Amino acid sequence: MTVPDDRARWLRGSRVPGARIRLVCFPHAGGAAGAFHDWAALTPPEIEVVAVQYPGRQDRLAEPCAGTMEELADTVTEVLLRDADDRPLALFGHSMGSSAAYEVARRLDAVPGLPLTRLIVSGRGRPRLPEERPPGPTPSDTEILAHLRVLDPENAAVYEHPDLRPVIMPALRADFGLLAKYRPARLDPLGVPVTACGGDGDPVCAPEDLKSWADVTSRGLDVRVFEGKHFYLTSRKRELLDFIASQLT
Repeated sequence: MTVPDDRARWLRGSRVPGARIRLVCFPHAGGAAGAFHDWAALTPPEIEVVAVQYPGRQDRLAEPCAGTMEELADTVTEVLLRDADDRPLALFGHSMGSSAAYEVARRLDAVPGLPLTRLIVSGRGRPRLPEERPPGPTPSDTEILAHLRVLDPENAAVYEHPDLRPVIMPALRADFGLLAKYRPARLDPLGVPVTACGGDGDPVCAPEDLKSWADVTSRGLDVRVFEGKHFYLTSRKRELLDFIASQLT
């Protein structure tokens, strides 16, 4: 995957000259930067919100999706480094985005002088090592759709729509395949604190699972549980964003 010259292909969000910190957001599997479209308006002006636009969806529909988590993280890291200024960075990821944000954080944490301040993960336990959970094949479309009905029952009909399904499924298939293969060889403890968030009724990530992120930081883990299911960040958006702002300001 080549690094594009145009920042706008990978990073969505307006620059905020007076902001003191930049929050980079990573979407869930099959998701896009639009999942965070109103976050900037709901956060304090000292926080600049930027969302990552993965290839293979929305206006990048014609581009191939990332084949591996490592490929995705390498490219996003390079884009962020090219776009960096002297402001500190924080990363937020939901579901698959948690793993992507962790992999990017690992890479940024190794860059001398880069002011990475915090990793915030959501709706997913820490990555599993190969000996904990061997890599598996890409799930079938039937398996993916069944999983989505559990994760997001309110919007399940969207995935069955005959006009939308051919547009939605390629990114979902690629992302679920990427996750099935993703098993880091080791867990590098980050030199920044980690915050893990989740819904108290999440059917795939119980609040207890969030504690596993303690394994990837040498600077401490905070856990915050909100009312809601896997996509609690939609129903509890205001509450979540107030909490994130308290962590960053």
